[in-house]
Amino acid sequence: MSQTESPNSYPTSPRSQVKRRHDRGFYDHDTVHRILDASMMCHVSYVIDGQPYCTPTFFWREGTKLYWHGSSASRMLRNQTKGERVCLTVAHLDSLVLARCGFNHSADYRAVMAFGTAYLVTDPEEKERAVIAMVDRFFPDRTASLRASNTQEIKATSFIAMEIEEASAKVRAKGVADDDEDYELPIYAERIPVRTVLGAPEPCPRLLDGVSRPATLAGYSEGRLLEDALRDAYFVEYPNG
Repeated sequence: MSQTESPNSYPTSPRSQVKRRHDRGFYDHDTVHRILDASMMCHVSYVIDGQPYCTPTFFWREGTKLYWHGSSASRMLRNQTKGERVCLTVAHLDSLVLARCGFNHSADYRAVMAFGTAYLVTDPEEKERAVIAMVDRFFPDRTASLRASNTQEIKATSFIAMEIEEASAKVRAKGVADDDEDYELPIYAERIPVRTVLGAPEPCPRLLDGVSRPATLAGYSEGRLLEDALRDAYFVEYPNG
């Protein structure tokens, strides 16, 4: 059931409303944030001189604000420093759905489109927090044990932030959904789950003697779903969501 506007939902407009299959549309913070937090990668879409671009990049969420980073020389960041309107998307493929007719073949998925105005992070305190959050959001407390970033590294990295003005999620989670009469046909149908699962850690071969894997990385263990590890890490770093 779609969510109506409330203090716990994002505002909607024609640009963000789910047009087709309204029953799959959600606008509440919990659904939108849960889908965002299950990913490290997003795609940021924007227009430069009439030409559309879509750039994949790492990102993270802090409340209702999204951050992403890149090289200070990148076209994307140079454009978004001007306060451009952008659309950021995240999508998860959860299963392949093989039905009894081609039209009903489908996929189960979770996706979010978030809209807002991007700005370059120039405030020294906000940028310092972003330098730390870029690592600690995914690997809590790791920054404290690392070599500090030097001046050149910080200068070469820029951060873009965007307050989410509108956002919509679209979710399909029903598996095979054939026409009633098609269930009587002798045709094989199935749902094939799709997951991103962590492999066994591979320590750097140049580790110094006595350097072992920190206990703080225990959440990233072999066989675990990546999105579960990412969600747990998020709530360690941001316990209030």
